[in-house]
Amino acid sequence: MIPAKFDYIKASSVSEAIGLLDKHGDEAKLLSGGHSLIPAMKLRLSRPEVLIDISGISGMNSITEDGDEIVVGANCTHADIVNSDLINSDLNILASTAKHIGDIQVRNRGTIGGSLAHADPAADYPAVVLACDAKIEVEGKGGTRSIPATEFFLGIFTTALTEDEIITAIRFPKVANGNYQKFFQSASRFAVVGVAAVKEGDSVKVGVTGVSGTPYRATAVEEAYSGSSDAADHAVEGIDDLMSDHFADEEYRAHLAKVMVKKALEA
Repeated sequence: MIPAKFDYIKASSVSEAIGLLDKHGDEAKLLSGGHSLIPAMKLRLSRPEVLIDISGISGMNSITEDGDEIVVGANCTHADIVNSDLINSDLNILASTAKHIGDIQVRNRGTIGGSLAHADPAADYPAVVLACDAKIEVEGKGGTRSIPATEFFLGIFTTALTEDEIITAIRFPKVANGNYQKFFQSASRFAVVGVAAVKEGDSVKVGVTGVSGTPYRATAVEEAYSGSSDAADHAVEGIDDLMSDHFADEEYRAHLAKVMVKKALEA
């Protein structure tokens, strides 16, 4: 449980971190909360030669209001999100999701940006950013860009980020009627299946995590929804890469997805 040797650099700005990523390339990894990276390093599943610590960069741990949107800095911890009056008032689905991530130690150190960049298929935030139609703001050598959540997740631990890009913030529309439900692994509290549902007028948006290697919008549910939670029957329609592991096989995950979508829609 001892990592391989590595160098440590604490970046003081986003531009400095981008420059360090460009300089060290594949040999470098970004460190924010570290709750995914450090365990992987201790198991030597990840062996970066350089760690670039971005946790102290000014402006990346703020939560602000911008018109009809809430902008959450990538370095905000889960605890920051849980305790934010602004989020509890105008984006409660995000606060209620963060409240059930891991344990107190994880919530005090883990960050929303780190979680999204890691793209664990059992993480909670992907379902929420998908259902909320959030945008992931990133900065790299080529400048800044905003990636829609629906285009961000490409596969297991794979995102649309390029090697020199850093998530700086996540921009959420204000959401009045949203709910997140998950069936979790009792030890880690990762989602076996997690479902976020957001209601806007007579329509819904539904994000699903834990079922497939890639978090997804349950568009078949959205299209079938007419005010009834029976639309949950379409929770895995069109999804071919159902996950199977020692927690749950494909058949059980497919069944559980329908159950959790139904619960989220009813809530």
